[in-house]
Amino acid sequence: MPNGRRTTTLNKWTLGLAAAGLVSIPTISSAEEQMNQLWTAVTPTTISGYVNTSAHWNPGTGNANVPGFFLNEGKQDGFNLDVVQVNIEKPLGEETWTAGYRMDLLFGPDAAAWATTLDSAGDVQSTAIKQAYIIVRAPLGNGLDFQVGVFDSPIGYEYFEAPLNANYTASYGNSIEPAAHTGVLASYEFCPVFKASFGVANTHGPALNERANPPKAESYKTYIGYVELNAPEEWGSLGGSSLFGGVVSGYGSDLMADQTTWFLGLMLNTPVKNLKLGAAFDYLGSTGEFGADHFYANAWALYASFQATEKLSLHARGEYASTDTALLSGGFTDVGPAGINGSARIFSLTGTLQYDLWENVLSRLEVRWDHQAGDGEMNGYGGKLVSPGGGGTGGPSVSGDKRNAVMFAANIIYKF
Repeated sequence: MPNGRRTTTLNKWTLGLAAAGLVSIPTISSAEEQMNQLWTAVTPTTISGYVNTSAHWNPGTGNANVPGFFLNEGKQDGFNLDVVQVNIEKPLGEETWTAGYRMDLLFGPDAAAWATTLDSAGDVQSTAIKQAYIIVRAPLGNGLDFQVGVFDSPIGYEYFEAPLNANYTASYGNSIEPAAHTGVLASYEFCPVFKASFGVANTHGPALNERANPPKAESYKTYIGYVELNAPEEWGSLGGSSLFGGVVSGYGSDLMADQTTWFLGLMLNTPVKNLKLGAAFDYLGSTGEFGADHFYANAWALYASFQATEKLSLHARGEYASTDTALLSGGFTDVGPAGINGSARIFSLTGTLQYDLWENVLSRLEVRWDHQAGDGEMNGYGGKLVSPGGGGTGGPSVSGDKRNAVMFAANIIYKF
């Protein structure tokens, strides 16, 4: 993903950063990776994953209302267990007809935000199946791969998996992208320069086995498309750069309307050694159905990563995001946290310093600034510690009163 974002291959941005030593890849599949293999009686199976912890500090008081980017709510001013992820996989072999499987399990608070697993009452659980699919290859041309089951949406620039991203916190674009689908995804590499995927799924949203019926017809489905163009090595310093994009269109029960997400991403190698640049654009639009109004949300992002030394790397991201309505009362996306309560225009800057002291441990410090542009739009950040007129008692105010939010974060991840 990149393949799009989240299928069996990694996006060009992540692969490029990994090649330069800027990020590590704990979940990449390879039959040759002896360190993470559990050999069964019949076929090789790999077990990998990570434990993700963090500490957030939001300067000042009254931080009840935080920016609405993905995986942020409830983490301010304290220490956090973000998530534990365990991946179990049998990768494709070299045979003409070959098959494998993958299962990603989530444990902890971030599992609920991913929102794939619901209980009988419709509540999201803190233990979730992130992915669970069978992958088979048919010997057509270069090999046609099919993923069947629950799989990550192929579009997007960043991952749910924090170790695979250059920054610890997520972008707004990541917040408005679909998370996962239940269906089938076909992928084919026409040549090293061009790859494509096409899929059919139940819905636009992430819930396992979710149906568009009701209210749509029984046969109503979601359609997925993804393409990737790679610059050949003959292009010199630009060799290995990639342009990738896709679309997901279908019904989402979270917004009770048809939804279409468009994505375009760029990973650019540069003549400057160990410097990589990137860019991403996301657009989410929904038709007005069942009494809802048409709305949109979009996000632009620019990325830069530089490997200063063997252990030290620097990463930066600048963003602009906007929406014309309350895109869910709970947040910026169908799987995102609280934070956007009306139309909004947001600027955001993120800087990350990564310094790896221990083997298998990713350690980084990050500072992030979010700014609400314009007046009379969404509720502000922050909020008073007591309600107005509460006389020293009472709970936090509903609305924040700040246009700027600053966060400092420390992130420690152990990869196994």
